[in-house]
Amino acid sequence: MKTIKLLLGFALTATLFTSCYTDEVIVNDYNNNQGISLNQLLGSYELWYVDLNQTLGNGETPFLNIAFTLSFRNGVVYANNNLVGFGNQGNGFGIDVGVYDTYDMILDINHDIDGYESFDVYQIDNNTIELYNPFNDTSYFLHGYQRNTFDYDYVFYDNIHYFLQEYEAWEKTYTSQFGAINEFDNENYLQFLAGGNDSEFRSSQDSNIGNPNNIYWDYTGIYGVGDVSGNMYLKTLTLDYDFFNNEYFELSVINDQRIELFHPSSQTVYEFTGRGYIQFLRETDTSGKRIDGSKQLKKRKQKTAKKDNPRENTRS
Repeated sequence: MKTIKLLLGFALTATLFTSCYTDEVIVNDYNNNQGISLNQLLGSYELWYVDLNQTLGNGETPFLNIAFTLSFRNGVVYANNNLVGFGNQGNGFGIDVGVYDTYDMILDINHDIDGYESFDVYQIDNNTIELYNPFNDTSYFLHGYQRNTFDYDYVFYDNIHYFLQEYEAWEKTYTSQFGAINEFDNENYLQFLAGGNDSEFRSSQDSNIGNPNNIYWDYTGIYGVGDVSGNMYLKTLTLDYDFFNNEYFELSVINDQRIELFHPSSQTVYEFTGRGYIQFLRETDTSGKRIDGSKQLKKRKQKTAKKDNPRENTRS
């Protein structure tokens, strides 16, 4: 996340990512034959935002389900897979994840982890392209932006539950002195497991553990992240401890490694520091087996209902 907030974020939110939750089925082409090559088209925008909620088809291309943005620069594919460092990592482009080649309107990508994928590319409008994978009959829709107009903050806060998953553990490093004594005072570590907006968390009463792998997790429950009306930068966090009432917090991000949890019922402020940064490249191990436990890697979830893809496969 950028250290300095993009002050134009609120103004742009109304126009950026307007198709994030659309149910519209897009199959028309804009100007595939207007004299611009595919390589020029891909390079016309610095960032291509992967609008996962527009995806058509029941298949998946793993690296597209992980990435928030892709960039195509001189034969190299860059991706923003993490929200830690979002807007700063790789000067906003993210990390190098593979190489690409183009011919006619076909895009071939050789991903560093997932290997070779080939897409038919359709230009939908002046800043939207469709990547159709004929091998799994699935289309992904990408929206083009320049870095200086892309609202990194909006994407960060709209997906903050993924940010919580990007550390092996969160260690309590500060507790205010003016709050009332409460049960949560005893919890020193939190962990948020991959799985979406309502998924598992773990908590531990261990203390001074140097390696997150050595933490003994006393409890596993369900957590949820919610919005606060009128304040994009403030979220709610609910931890469901079934043996006593849920713990409810107001969640603020201090920086890319520290969060603040305000506990309204006790008026206590806690700070947690991320330990063991996870750089996301894939959701499975090299054998294709899903990674378990704290090592399970993030996969963005499509919030809209899956729909059959009307795009016809023209590959022989």
